Amino acid sequence: MREAIHLGCEKCTRRNYHTTKNKKTHTEKFSVKKYCKFCREHTVHKEMKL
Repeated sequence: MREAIHLGCEKCTRRNYHTTKNKKTHTEKFSVKKYCKFCREHTVHKEMKL
């Protein structure tokens, strides 16, 4: 079953993106480099709780 997750900026901890993930097949935390409009740069965004 897919669950909704938020992606939060590692630098300013704001939650800028949301997506879904299959928790059965991907048990580790999701992280991706994306643009943060508050920091005005590309930073690592990690999975956070809703």
